[in-house]
Amino acid sequence: MPRRALIVIDVQNEYVEGNLLIEYPDVNVSLANIGRAMDAAEKHGVPVVVVQNFAPATAPIFARGSAMAELHETVASRPRAHYVEKSLPSAFAGTDLADWLAAHDIDTIVIAGYMTHNCDDSTVKHAVHAGLSVEFLADATGAVPYENRAGKASAEEIHRVFTVVMQSRFAAVLDTHEWIGALESGEPPARDNIYASNQRARAANSAASR
Repeated sequence: MPRRALIVIDVQNEYVEGNLLIEYPDVNVSLANIGRAMDAAEKHGVPVVVVQNFAPATAPIFARGSAMAELHETVASRPRAHYVEKSLPSAFAGTDLADWLAAHDIDTIVIAGYMTHNCDDSTVKHAVHAGLSVEFLADATGAVPYENRAGKASAEEIHRVFTVVMQSRFAAVLDTHEWIGALESGEPPARDNIYASNQRARAANSAASR
């Protein structure tokens, strides 16, 4: 059985009513699923780690001391086993998270929170490189759209591509309902690999071109 901890990343007001609004999945859907995941973790004895990001007081987002940098009530109102404050994308960078997980004999982290493509992804990669297994709750996370000199992408495109890539190598990607089912059944969630993911895509493309 995996020895899990639920890592709830940066569920702060900035993403709900501030300058960095989550667009996909709908933020109200992801917030509800974050709450469900935290409740299920509490019920099944999975410790919850809450992560909060801060930037300098003059920053346009997550400014320390601002209401937008505060935890959203969905997370603030629920119990937690550990709290981590960070200022870099990965929840491991410059924090005691790795030591806390090791002290509690955790071998699998479960990611919920924001953003899929930034702090979530950084934390996932950091965990895998440290030898941990990862489960990623696709409907309890979320993305924003971007446009810059490299191009533009919608929040849905970003979330979809990042979750597909995660499933190919870095994490078991599933929705909150499936994850709660895995807690109850003891069955591990399905994982994949780069080769199989690529071969399926090639086969589908080949069939479509006939």
